[in-house]
This record gives sequence, C-alpha cells and structure tokens, in this order.
Amino acid sequence: MTDTCLPIEIVKKMKGVVAAFYLDAETLKKIQDEEATVKAVGGIDVINEGFNQALKREKVICIVKDPRFRPPPEPTVVLKSSDGKIMGIEVFPNTSKEYRDREDVVWLSDDFIVFPNVKPGEDGNESFIMPPVSFPELNESNGCRDVVSCSPAPTCDKMIRESHGMKDDGKLASILIAYNKV
Repeated sequence: MTDTCLPIEIVKKMKGVVAAFYLDAETLKKIQDEEATVKAVGGIDVINEGFNQALKREKVICIVKDPRFRPPPEPTVVLKSSDGKIMGIEVFPNTSKEYRDREDVVWLSDDFIVFPNVKPGEDGNESFIMPPVSFPELNESNGCRDVVSCSPAPTCDKMIRESHGMKDDGKLASILIAYNKV
C-alpha cells in the first residue's frame, strides 16, 4: 500500500469532507461513556450499534463533513421493538417514493416513517437503533477489512469537533469509519 492510498487520504479527498483524523483510545472511551447516556425524546433508548462495532476495530477515522458529502448507503436510524420488529425507519429522497402513497406508514418527518401497525414487544419497549453502515470507499483493495461507519450522538459529535478546535456549526457533522487492517 502506498502513501497515496492510505485510508485517511482516501476519505480526505471525498467531496464534502472538511477534516479527517484518527481517534485515539482516550477519545473513544469518552465517546463510549457519553453514548451510554443518550436517550431520545420520551426517554426511548438509543443504541448505537454502529459505534459498538467500531470499538471492535483496529482503527477509527473521524470525518467532519458538510452537506456536499454523499448520502449514506443504508438507513442510519431504525426504530425497533424489544422483540426485534422494525417499527420505523429512516428514508432518503431516493427511497421515499416507495413509501409516499402507502397507507400503512406515518411520516414523522421528511426523512423518518413509522409503521403504526407494528406494535412494541410484550414489554412495550422500543429502541432507536443506529446500525453499522457500510462505507464502500474503504475496502480490501486499499488495505481495509471489516469496515463499518456510524454517526456519533450529537453530544459526541460536538465533543469531537470541539476537541479538534472546530466551531459548533449546524452544517457540519461527524462520521466515524472503523476498519481492521488487511
């Protein structure tokens, strides 16, 4: 692998990437502690499975992106019942048309729908799950395997950017990309 194809260099060249840097163990621990406290409106648990998977990888890159960055290849938020049924899902402009005329969905926002006919499990609980998301730009051809990406909680996003001297700007957001070396 040459210096020009290092994973950090690949992501730095992507449209909409404002900054990219590796996260150290101390920062990852702070994020982990904060992620454990995150709740959604109404006290619904938020489980960042993508971040939990990222912690199991050798390297974690943080990118700070602006609105020009490409959309994620899969939903980044899913509402699940305690018995694993999908009760709601994030939608994107390119996937929203398949839900637009359906009578079995309720639009909570322009980018999130719920399925009111899908009920919570027996305990009545549900959780917002932030699943690991693929990141096709990093793969075995450029020295990466087991690649996952995720969005940190908003409080973690702010913490990461502040620790790197970046202003609090609502047009920016962090994405974590984790991988094992080939």
